[in-house]
Amino acid sequence: MMQSIESRRSIRKFKRDGIPMELLEQVLSAGIKAPSSKNKQPWRFVVLGGKAKNEMLHSFEAGLEREQEGNVALLEKNRNALPDAWNTLNILKQAPVVLMVLNAESGDPFVSISKEERVAEIANTQSIGAAIENMILTAQELGLGSLWVCNTFFAYTELSQWLGSSVQLAAALALGYADEAPMPRPRRKLEDVVTYRLEE
Repeated sequence: MMQSIESRRSIRKFKRDGIPMELLEQVLSAGIKAPSSKNKQPWRFVVLGGKAKNEMLHSFEAGLEREQEGNVALLEKNRNALPDAWNTLNILKQAPVVLMVLNAESGDPFVSISKEERVAEIANTQSIGAAIENMILTAQELGLGSLWVCNTFFAYTELSQWLGSSVQLAAALALGYADEAPMPRPRRKLEDVVTYRLEE
């Protein structure tokens, strides 16, 4: 597993080759084996390819166009990231498969929730993060590339409407065979991020 952690990269260029169903199901199976808060297993996955993927990308593009025109929905303080969201759209066009990752225990981010509900949402979001991590590491072991995508929030309304879902759209995951071999990106040193409190 450490080898997969060390060698994994975020892939932004994919080959056109499709993914065998056997490998795709191995990736998904790894996702549902993740730990989850209170064993709620809040993850749901919508697997998109071909025409369905293209329809989703059309909705994604419509959301980005709305944002570009100044009708901002969720990310008012992050407009400088909009060009990156356009780049994400182009990446997803290359990937043969895109997984839409839903949080079945949480709803619309436009709606105010109580403090207790917020804590539960945070816990469920952590659970979904664990599922995605399982999937991208398994993809790496199987010779597949992946990209964990959160730029979907720029087009949250359009994508949710296209999915026909009232539960929270947490992320997307692009999968395919890598057409690049990125170098490792810089990481902070342990001493910069870890504080030890081990005194007896």
